[in-house]
Amino acid sequence: MYVAFFANMGERFGFYTMMAILVLFLQAKYGLPAAKAGAIYSTFYFAIYGLALVGGIIADATKKLMLTITVGLIVMFLGYVLMAIPGFGMSVTLLALGVIAFGNGLFKGNLQALVGNLYEYPEYSHLRDRAFNIFYMGINIGAFFAPSAATGVRNWWLKIHGLGYNANLPQLSHAYLNGTLTGEKLEEFRKLADQVSGHAVTDLAAFAHQYIDIFSRGFHMAFGVAAISMVISLLIYWAFNKYLKPGDILARDKDNVVPESMQDISPEETKQRLLALGAVFVVVIFFWMAFHQNGLTLTFFARDYVVEHVGRWSYIFFDLRSFLLLILAIISIVFVIRKRTKILWKIIWAIIAVVSLWGVYWIVTHLYTDQMPIEPEKFQHFNPIFIVFLTPVVVWFFGWLDARGKEPSTPRKIAIGMFLASLAYIVLIIPSMHLPAPKVIGDAGSPERVSEYWLISTYLILTIAELFLSPMGISFVSKVAPPRLKGSMQGAWLGATALGNLLLQVGSYFWEKLELWQVWAIFVFVTAAAGLIMIGMLRFLERVAGNK
Repeated sequence: MYVAFFANMGERFGFYTMMAILVLFLQAKYGLPAAKAGAIYSTFYFAIYGLALVGGIIADATKKLMLTITVGLIVMFLGYVLMAIPGFGMSVTLLALGVIAFGNGLFKGNLQALVGNLYEYPEYSHLRDRAFNIFYMGINIGAFFAPSAATGVRNWWLKIHGLGYNANLPQLSHAYLNGTLTGEKLEEFRKLADQVSGHAVTDLAAFAHQYIDIFSRGFHMAFGVAAISMVISLLIYWAFNKYLKPGDILARDKDNVVPESMQDISPEETKQRLLALGAVFVVVIFFWMAFHQNGLTLTFFARDYVVEHVGRWSYIFFDLRSFLLLILAIISIVFVIRKRTKILWKIIWAIIAVVSLWGVYWIVTHLYTDQMPIEPEKFQHFNPIFIVFLTPVVVWFFGWLDARGKEPSTPRKIAIGMFLASLAYIVLIIPSMHLPAPKVIGDAGSPERVSEYWLISTYLILTIAELFLSPMGISFVSKVAPPRLKGSMQGAWLGATALGNLLLQVGSYFWEKLELWQVWAIFVFVTAAAGLIMIGMLRFLERVAGNK
């Protein structure tokens, strides 16, 4: 499981490096409006997960689970290389996205099936849910570093060309070149051009072309970082794949060495299992429709409505230097107060905690100011870091309930996750009630901006919802799927995710048509309704899953 953990972590780092910047890249390089960029983004997200069903069918048909995963890693690498090469037009970008999606389809669902197979053995089966929580944490460690890697590379590229970063400048540059920038917006463009250049810009057209080109090339270099991460993931997988072979059960059929739970079942039981899985797949479509707005409307919100500068102490959470030191301090304090930690190690961890906290204090007081600029992409690292921190808490909590015979069934956990997602968007409605509609503010963002903590709070609640739903759903599929359809059903789970991702464009479509709070209300309604449907199916799902 830990080999899969690290292989998946590397792949997810590459994937989320790209997803952190994809919609902004499409708008910056090609000047696309929100609706069109959102349509490409959601279609790509649909393909990423939808092709997992194809990948699962291929693995089940060939009985070569591990080989299919290897091919997927190689194909994804080729796609990221295409994305990293500047100078190509939209057609090559779309081709590269298609290649990445196909490679991911071969990789993602089959790796999940492989991990699930490891827990078909009776001595490990009771650890299945918690194992998938830990496996899921690996995904999010990679995802945590991805936005900082993407923005760091892009900003470095701007800096060496003598330019500063501004999220709105690419859109304003395209608008200027298209002749649609007038009045106050034109003055705003001129002011920002002078600001990021460090001098008065006399030729705005030349500046617009230059900024679009350099900004976009910075994104291309970030895609190159994603390609490198794929190589690392592949090397880990190749070097240690002998530890994964017990999970490649289909390839071992000829030896008849398979757990009892992987042996053939009756047609009636197969039908019941497929019906249960289908019901869950339909429900979770609406969770992913709401959850994956993080790279779309939630990024638009961060760019256009959240403050562009924060205080020095808030900036801790946006800068990896101080954030990682703070994380180290928290981890150290946990080991200090833990009863099982020996005295010598308590002292060592206490020293590490003190040094880390002092490091945070020094960075904040010596390197930060009271007005630190933040980038909209950085908000996407909150979800994965919350996953990493909260996963041990959730695993402990479920274990604590299990020891008392009170742990909720997997279907109940999924239902709870749906209602938590609804709550997350209710939180975002509160500050949005008094903000102007997106169709009113234009290219330069809202003149009225809200605290960064509204969006951080939304991400926190969405993360808790995700922990109740996503790893639990993967675990449910691995347990309930008919033995000969493990790979296909993991692919179908991701296929349901794909349909949810295709519906992402509902957010970008209404972004420029509704009031801001009404956009969030859509996601409140669909997740709450799906949660109620899940509650109505609990008895059937628990019976099929073997819950009492």
